[in-house]
Amino acid sequence: MCRVPATAAIVFALVFSATAVRAQTPPAPPAAREAKEQNLRAYVELLRSDLRTQKVAIITEMMAFTEAEDAAFWPIYREYELEMSKLGDERVALIQDYANAYSTMSDATADALATKALDLESRRYEVKRKYYERFKQALSPRTAARFLQVEHQLLLLIDLQISAALPIIK
Repeated sequence: MCRVPATAAIVFALVFSATAVRAQTPPAPPAAREAKEQNLRAYVELLRSDLRTQKVAIITEMMAFTEAEDAAFWPIYREYELEMSKLGDERVALIQDYANAYSTMSDATADALATKALDLESRRYEVKRKYYERFKQALSPRTAARFLQVEHQLLLLIDLQISAALPIIK
């Protein structure tokens, strides 16, 4: 199994746990809240760029592309990452909504959040399916399947870190 460097996984988890824990602290004045939000957004962006760099290194190592495969793969991968990044933005917003509602979670809010999470998961699956087809056409089914395995492992590690950092609904 491929491993994400521990520092990236830990830092990534800390960002999302900080988001969830904020729901348990008393509200700050609006100016302080805005400054805190800006700091958190900047921190998330910094972590994302570091994580992207590490993902590229892991994919490069695990895929061991030929020159031709390398030239065909990376342009498609950049498009894939752009779509996945948009879904990641939605996920961050959903986690923020969860954090904001955590201490006063109603059945209706829990249902709305769960429905959004399931929709997001479904759309992420569809993006992977769409790009698997593109990778398969540009490379080979075997190489595309290998990428899908590596990507799946990386996403599972990231998902586990996020899930472990979020408190369970009371």
